Amino acid sequence: MPDSVSCADTRLDAKDALAGALARAGLAADIRAVHPMADTGLAHTHVWLERDTIDWVARLPKQSQMGLPAEENLAYQAACFARAGPSGHTPALHGVLPPAPELPRGGLLVSAVRGRPARLPDDLPAIAEALAAIHGLEVPTEADRAPLRSPADPWRAMREEVARQAEWLAHAGLSRQARARIEEELAALPERLPPGPGTAPRLISFDAHPGNFLITDSGRAVLVDLEKCRYGLPGFDLAHATLYTSTTWDLHSRAVLTLEEVADFYRQWQSTAGLAGDTLSLLACRRAMWLWSLTWCAKWRAQHRRERDAAAGGEDWSAELSDDTLVAHVRERVDHYLSPEVIARVKNELLDLRLALGD
Repeated sequence: MPDSVSCADTRLDAKDALAGALARAGLAADIRAVHPMADTGLAHTHVWLERDTIDWVARLPKQSQMGLPAEENLAYQAACFARAGPSGHTPALHGVLPPAPELPRGGLLVSAVRGRPARLPDDLPAIAEALAAIHGLEVPTEADRAPLRSPADPWRAMREEVARQAEWLAHAGLSRQARARIEEELAALPERLPPGPGTAPRLISFDAHPGNFLITDSGRAVLVDLEKCRYGLPGFDLAHATLYTSTTWDLHSRAVLTLEEVADFYRQWQSTAGLAGDTLSLLACRRAMWLWSLTWCAKWRAQHRRERDAAAGGEDWSAELSDDTLVAHVRERVDHYLSPEVIARVKNELLDLRLALGD
């Protein structure tokens, strides 16, 4: 059981909510103990289930980051785990608990992973290997990719998603300098992605920041949060794993990577995935993922003081859904990333990384 199993979620009595759902599903008989886990994420409450055989974790959504109603959100997340499972680097899916009055957004049951948080930069090779395995999975025909998102043009879809989030810049209380710098970077995004072998759609996590990985005793990296998978560009995952706005997000895996450590990560993934010589498109994806993160920060900053969605449907960033300590941590990180100094820092790293990778 992870060290984080200690803090009950006061906004959702997970033990009581789970009891009836597990009983109705016929899954309560072999559960010996139920342990609410620390509130470390904005999208889920997690509960560790000790069982007679393999332990499970119940993932109970607080909201849908994909903006989906409860049942569609569960179906989407279940598909994420099912599609990524053959990689060997994600938890197995064991069941779906449908929405019910005491569990309005339902839940997923997945294999519990016994591991520690990622340590950077030491675990970057393992994370690169895990992502290469996920990205290397066979891509279904277009007709068989639903319910996962699979835009015809993943680059255009990303630009549009960033643009929608950028509408919140005007409501986020940014300094004039910060907003000007972000808008300058948005304007610099290319209309089309530079061609390269990494531009073919693959299964990607779209949430591959280091805090979402656990490292097993054997050194294998396991990506435990899969709610936003889609068929898109691997470069988005590589960026999310190594950007400053990702590696300094999580309290347990926080680290500031050097330029050479980031470059080595890209080289490791290129070698493992067999996609060397694709630096320009990967770096374009890195810029886009950074801007996605910045505009998400603006969106969260503008929305988190709203009241929670009592109808339990769709996206909901209300601070009421999470522990006060977690909300304070997110607020501090968001303010930091939206500061002019940090924006300039990441921009300069993008330029230096291109030189370090030889393009």
